[in-house]
Amino acid sequence: MTSPELAEEVLDDVELLRARDPRGLLPAVAGAGPQVRETARLTEEAGLARATSGGRPRGLVIVARREGAIAASVLRALLGSASPVTVDVVPGPELPVWMGPSDVAVIATRTGAGRYAVAPAYEAARRGVAVVGIGAEGAPLHAACASARAPYVPLPSSRVQHTTLWSLLTPMLLLSAELGLLPADAADTEAVAAALDEIAADCGPARESFVNPAKTLALALLDALPVIAAEGPLAGAAGRRVADQLATLAGLPATTFRLPDQRVAARTVLAGPLAPEAGQDDFFRDRTDDTGRRLRLITIRDADAAAHDGGEREPRSAGEAMAELLRIAADANVPVSGLADHGEPERYPRLARLARQLAVADFSAVYLALALDHERSLHS
Repeated sequence: MTSPELAEEVLDDVELLRARDPRGLLPAVAGAGPQVRETARLTEEAGLARATSGGRPRGLVIVARREGAIAASVLRALLGSASPVTVDVVPGPELPVWMGPSDVAVIATRTGAGRYAVAPAYEAARRGVAVVGIGAEGAPLHAACASARAPYVPLPSSRVQHTTLWSLLTPMLLLSAELGLLPADAADTEAVAAALDEIAADCGPARESFVNPAKTLALALLDALPVIAAEGPLAGAAGRRVADQLATLAGLPATTFRLPDQRVAARTVLAGPLAPEAGQDDFFRDRTDDTGRRLRLITIRDADAAAHDGGEREPRSAGEAMAELLRIAADANVPVSGLADHGEPERYPRLARLARQLAVADFSAVYLALALDHERSLHS
């Protein structure tokens, strides 16, 4: 296991970080704000009116996997149970049998290639379904959309795998706003970009570990077993993303609990046999006698969850369940890391607050991977 002292030296050495990052994950994560702005411009140029001119659809189906599926789940959580249209997320290549001319299909993929992306585009066109494509410029999906005269958002080749969440989500947000499914302020991509810019300044590689929230969390995760507690459905979608990034980039498994419905399971885990013994939460302890990883609670907050949880208030609301979980963590000696709880997150609207938390988690997953030299061993 890499010691925190050695890992901190790595994380504060910008040249060494660059050498350990052959794919350029750090620059890609740091550029999330500009990525949102560029994608918003590309979406506007794509001309969504060709898919929205028919007015509000009966159903919205998003064909996506991995990051695209996470983006779709964020959108679905934003729409909530009061959504005026049915929103489904499917992996492709098949479309739901019920889809027809009164529906809209969004096919979201970084590469724009593969049967799971291209086949649904042709099938949707055959059925008269309005299509919006998102993928790499000049990809097979681009050609499929062009043949159907469907709008296509061409993502630049500079997009890096595992860092394209906002490139895939931004067109979905703008499409939903044009269809009248989301109010404009709920789909404010500029507010999201500004929040991502702020985190990039706070968590960038030039910021030393002791003042860098993402590096601090990465160091804490070196010998931790993360337990992610998400406050409500929107935070729950983000929790899936955080767990996936930790596993995919750093090889670290994480368990996610969505509150309040998984409150009982979460509190049982925190108070269970994996909780640390007294004194084990000391960062400066002697780790030579450590026998394994220790639980660490990572919280993803959503102050608006109670107003948007679709009635999930029994036996208690998401906020009350989170407060209970934090009390149990304190009693069980489980350390807690709140994502992006620094600064003044309340200045931002709901989605931008979530973006701040996701950005810290993305930076932390990358830093952890680079501290362990995981990227270079896999991709060099």
